[in-house]
Amino acid sequence: MKIKLLDIAHGRSGDKGDAGNVGVIAYDDKGYEIIKKYLTEERVKEHFKGICLGKVERFELPNIRALNFLLHNTLGGGGTVSLKHDAQGKTLATAMLRMELEID
Repeated sequence: MKIKLLDIAHGRSGDKGDAGNVGVIAYDDKGYEIIKKYLTEERVKEHFKGICLGKVERFELPNIRALNFLLHNTLGGGGTVSLKHDAQGKTLATAMLRMELEID
């Protein structure tokens, strides 16, 4: 069964130098269990293929039902030097929430 990430979570994003920083926050405990199981570093890396040129790191924040991802080498050097339209990664959360997850 496929579900859209935006149906079970919301997000925020920004920059940490050349890394995009994307937080995905589940609306409830059930949603958190889904994102914890299915929203893997590998899945995020595949979703941002061609945009994220470095590794993806995932951090769990169970107290707020959230996962935080750092997408290294994504912003073309960062906000002060990049020529990208979104050099500060503000649209990365919107792009992440468009992902569909295949769940059991």
